[in-house]
Amino acid sequence: MQTPANPFKQALAAKRAQIGLWLGLADSYSAEICAGAGFDWLLIDGEHSPNGLQSILQQAQAIAAYPGANAIARVPLGHGDAGTALIKQYLDLGVQTLLVPMVDTPEQAKAIVRAMRYPPDGIRGMGGARASGWGRYPAYAKEANDRVCLLVQAETREALANLDAIAGVDGVDGVFIGPADLSASMGHMGNPGHADVQAAIEDAIARINRAGKAAGILTPDETLARKYLDLGALFVAVGLDTNLLVRTTTALAARFKGGAKTTTASSSTY
Repeated sequence: MQTPANPFKQALAAKRAQIGLWLGLADSYSAEICAGAGFDWLLIDGEHSPNGLQSILQQAQAIAAYPGANAIARVPLGHGDAGTALIKQYLDLGVQTLLVPMVDTPEQAKAIVRAMRYPPDGIRGMGGARASGWGRYPAYAKEANDRVCLLVQAETREALANLDAIAGVDGVDGVFIGPADLSASMGHMGNPGHADVQAAIEDAIARINRAGKAAGILTPDETLARKYLDLGALFVAVGLDTNLLVRTTTALAARFKGGAKTTTASSSTY
C-alpha cells in the first residue's frame, strides 16, 4: 500500500484556493455532517474546543469518508511551546496537516518543523501507528516528511514584526493570521474589523505571498472572506460550526417567540 498523498498541501503548492470550515463542537456526528457539505478542509480545533486525542481521531475518521474534504487539526500550543510529544501524537493519528497557534518567532517555527519531521530532518519519534496504516505503508517513514503540512499562526504584534522570517522558514507551508488575537494584541480587543487591524492583515497576506508561502485566515463575514481571497489568501475558513448553530437557533427562536434577538456570535473569529 502506498503512503497517502496530502491533497491540501498539494493544492497550496499549486496556488489553488481552499475553502474551509472551523469545527468547534468536538463531535464526530456533526463533523460528518459538515464534511459532506463540500468544503475543501475542516479544522478540528484542539485549542479552544473540548477536544482530546480520541475525539480528534473520531472526527478525522468521519471526515476521511468524504472525498475532497481534508482534516486539519489545531494543536493546543503557543508562545514558544514546540509540543514535541503532542505533535507526534496528532501526526500518529493520521492527521497530515497541523495548525499551530501563537508562533511569534522564526526560532519557534523551526522547532515546530523539527517536531513534525523524522530524523535526520527532525526529532519526531518513530512509530507512526494509524498514520502508517499500522505498518501497511512500507515507505511511510521515508515519505512522511514530504506529506506533512505545517501551518503556523501569526496573531501578535511580535509575530507581525517577525513575519518575513517566520514565513521564510523551510518546512512552514503556510501562515494563518488570527484576527481575534491580533486585534487584542494591537489594542483593539473584540474589534478585528478596526482599520488598523485590517491594514495589518492586508500587509501580512502580501508579505506571506512574497515569501512564496500560503496565507490563511478565518472570518464568517462573506464580504471580508472574498476580499482576503482577492488579496491572495489561499486557505480561508468562511464559517464556524458553533457560530452557525448559535445564529440559526437564535434567529429561529426569535421568529416564533417575538422580539428581535441579537447575538455577537457572527463576529467570533477565534
